[in-house]
Amino acid sequence: MTDRNQLCDSFLSATPYAGWQRGPLAGDASNRRYERLTGPDGETVVLMDAPPEKGEDIRPFIRVAEYLRKQGLSAPEILEQDAEHGFLLLEDLGDDLYARVIRREPALEKQLYEAATDALVTLHQAPMPDLEPYGPRMMAEMSALALSKYRAGITGSQDPDLQARFEDLFEDILRATVKGDPVLVQRDYHAENLLWLPDRKGVARVGLLDFQDARAGHPAYDLVSLLQDARRDVPAGIEMQMIDRYIAASGADETGFRTAYTVLGVQRNMRILGVFARLGTDYGKPHYVDLIPRVWNHFIHGLEHPALARVGELLRENLPAPAPENLDKLRP
Repeated sequence: MTDRNQLCDSFLSATPYAGWQRGPLAGDASNRRYERLTGPDGETVVLMDAPPEKGEDIRPFIRVAEYLRKQGLSAPEILEQDAEHGFLLLEDLGDDLYARVIRREPALEKQLYEAATDALVTLHQAPMPDLEPYGPRMMAEMSALALSKYRAGITGSQDPDLQARFEDLFEDILRATVKGDPVLVQRDYHAENLLWLPDRKGVARVGLLDFQDARAGHPAYDLVSLLQDARRDVPAGIEMQMIDRYIAASGADETGFRTAYTVLGVQRNMRILGVFARLGTDYGKPHYVDLIPRVWNHFIHGLEHPALARVGELLRENLPAPAPENLDKLRP
């Protein structure tokens, strides 16, 4: 038995859930591990195992979960915690991820996206918690992962001058287009992280899972995450309808919001290109590489916006397209 297992057993033994049957749950791209615990009467809770020695910290998750619940949103209730060793017991929100529900009942797709869009409107009208900003410089540096990881993984070489030139240009574009009062952005608000809870009312029907990396950023960011999904194709009609719905409900300036949405789409999709390439080359997770063509399509479409003209040519010339032979270089 590893020390980690011993710590987990010790944590559980001091809770009302000691002795409950344990079974694995699907993980994510992080070092966190999840289990479902089932009690004698069939009730369930979720165990999060987030090893601090691997860089995980459950305190942001706890803080943001409590904030979201105060706004009437369905983040899981924190039942038990051990922040020092990285263990949480959470309310079990079930298995009905948006992606699964839509596969099972395609007719619900629009309703689910409407609910998720409305949840963002509610969240963005709430008082802002104290969060680190997701500002232009950080966003430009995160976008540059497309050069340092995706491009370099394919070409076999780094180009620091190219990366620095891109970061400076893109930072200027972000400063000019991504403006206004910040809101809480969850940063991974998409169909594999949202749960459908139809027995609840209004925006509480949207279960939230992955928000521990929340920062203060632009309201369009999570809408981009939702509608330019790296893992599933969201119909173009639904994307346009949800942007319209958000603008109408929030009162956002239409021209400014649409421009920010497109620029943030390019920013986010460039970051994902780099992250997915790194997961393939450095962490031996080739299934993320298989998602890159969809991300590339979002990225290349966004580059058509006039606001991105200053970086468009540079990126088209220097980022290789995800042809099969290029993707093979990113696989372990």
